[in-house]
Amino acid sequence: MGVGMQIVYLGFAGSKDLESEAGAQLVRLERYSNLLSGCHLAIEALRWRSGHPVYDVRLDLLMRTLGLKPINHCENENPQKAIQQAFDLAERELQALMASPRTHIH
Repeated sequence: MGVGMQIVYLGFAGSKDLESEAGAQLVRLERYSNLLSGCHLAIEALRWRSGHPVYDVRLDLLMRTLGLKPINHCENENPQKAIQQAFDLAERELQALMASPRTHIH
């Protein structure tokens, strides 16, 4: 069973390109499906910087045994890069959990 993801766009309509990028990044987390049941991704257009919005990306991991694990916010003028940064952080968090002797995998 794969890892599910819900995406919400705040302050703008979103796009198929962003949805595709998020889906491609989610594939990176599939190998942690024994720890992860899903995730919530929020992409918000914030203030304008030099004529362009700044995008704040928040990724929350839904862990099978640990509950909700929020990942640090990532901001960038390019929403794809902010998404990539959030998934980079999530992957590092999951790698650390896998390496932890206290993590029990069912």
